[in-house]
Amino acid sequence: MGADIHGFIECRSRWAGPDDAWSAAVDLELLYEGRNYDAFGCLFGVCNYAGFAPLAADRGLPELISDAARADYEDWDSGAHSSSWIAWSELKRVDWDESAETTDRRIHEYEAVDGTWVLVSKASWSARFAKAAGLPADPATRMGDGYGRMDWPEGTEWRDGDRLYRLERMTRREAVPPEGEWKPVWSVMEALAAVHGDENVRLTVWFDN
Repeated sequence: MGADIHGFIECRSRWAGPDDAWSAAVDLELLYEGRNYDAFGCLFGVCNYAGFAPLAADRGLPELISDAARADYEDWDSGAHSSSWIAWSELKRVDWDESAETTDRRIHEYEAVDGTWVLVSKASWSARFAKAAGLPADPATRMGDGYGRMDWPEGTEWRDGDRLYRLERMTRREAVPPEGEWKPVWSVMEALAAVHGDENVRLTVWFDN
């Protein structure tokens, strides 16, 4: 089973005091319907196969969480994990060109299309890749948690006909493209921050498996 993200964009009035409660502005599920592990790892350290230094991992729920967010979280009971939050003020300061701390634990597979290599998948196991790299075909004998953890230099490549396999290091921008599926989330947060201030808008999340 895969991991899914849940949560709310929360907001506090510009005129609120430091101890005033926050309001649930928008349910995250209305803006984001994806399951992008690169983004999850980059933002919150969940399914962090690409090896990012997470922006906001395991902070727990905010002390002054909105009633709607708390009720939704509690509905998950023990199924929820890795709760955290990040303010719009933090997101505005992110260097999206920053590289991950390590190479991706998954091998990046490209297919030749009209003379150009096009990314088709990333996986910790591929029988075709194993053959191209001269590795055991039985996945039970592979080293570590995926071939990407083996001691190969970044950028190492293997060719097999119309396939190219490469060990890569991602950037935050590649994990969370500015025009990608997270754009609606950032747009709503930015709009609320324009009214109430950057520190008064945050994304509160948790995950389930």
